[in-house]
Amino acid sequence: MSDSAQQFEFETALEQLEQLVTQMESGQLTLEQSLQAFEQGVALTRQCQHTLSQAEQRVRLLVEQNGVSTEQPFQLDDDDQ
Repeated sequence: MSDSAQQFEFETALEQLEQLVTQMESGQLTLEQSLQAFEQGVALTRQCQHTLSQAEQRVRLLVEQNGVSTEQPFQLDDDDQ
């Protein structure tokens, strides 16, 4: 895994995205600031999507049985809800 992938924290990125949305919805940013916030949001979104895709691949590998991949629905425990 590369250094940048190791340093990326999914939860931190989600918090940053929420902050960017709040700032943009406030209407207090200039056009230039809004564009910068949007660009940053797009970059964070791409990183999050990549991280989720990698996690999905790992889950599929873990579920694989006898060389045949079987898809299983994700179920939350009662404690997780």
